[in-house]
Amino acid sequence: MNKSILWRNGAVGKKFVASFSGGKDSTFALYKAMTDGEAVALIVMMEEEGIHSRSHRLTENIIKAQASSIGLPVFSNATSWDDYEEKFIELLEQTKNLGAEVLVAGDLDVPDKDCWHDMVTKKVELGLALPLRGMNHREAVTEFVKAGFKCIIVTVNLSMGMEVNDLGKELTLEYIEELENRGIDSCGEAGEFHTIVIDGPIFKNKIDVKFGEILQEKEYAFLDCIL
Repeated sequence: MNKSILWRNGAVGKKFVASFSGGKDSTFALYKAMTDGEAVALIVMMEEEGIHSRSHRLTENIIKAQASSIGLPVFSNATSWDDYEEKFIELLEQTKNLGAEVLVAGDLDVPDKDCWHDMVTKKVELGLALPLRGMNHREAVTEFVKAGFKCIIVTVNLSMGMEVNDLGKELTLEYIEELENRGIDSCGEAGEFHTIVIDGPIFKNKIDVKFGEILQEKEYAFLDCIL
């Protein structure tokens, strides 16, 4: 069996922990994996100070609100890029105690060889599931929206065609079309943008997030999210 099929079906009949960012790809992967296996926990990597999640810049209380709405415990570690792998492995070991057999992650584009998640899970004797692996980017994000998920753009890379006024926009079918027409990957797989998921079929209740000021750092702009 080739790795695409193996990884896409890795959660079938298994208990799993999901790597979670609060954004669309990790949420969509979790959703797909929950139709195949049993979720036992989410793991989230925070920035060094432990206040915001990496890349998506969501606060811990927002992440916990998402996890509570989904109905899963969340395990997190504050980390620098230097000790990221070590801290990630610590969380995997903790969730193995809950019965996790597999790690679920939301990556679409990963190589057969030297896949980071594959290497890390092997170190702790866990399997790997990548439910979105190999999906066409536009088809993936379109399926996500049609499934009933609602997410908002909260981080943009201004050097990759995104603009400050993209912040706060909901990812709809119309907005997907707009991004594609601007030459931007509507899945944001290269880091063009990041999102916060506020509702969807695996959420018991909508996350009541308010949006504050816009912060800018080098080529990035962030929309402050407040619970």
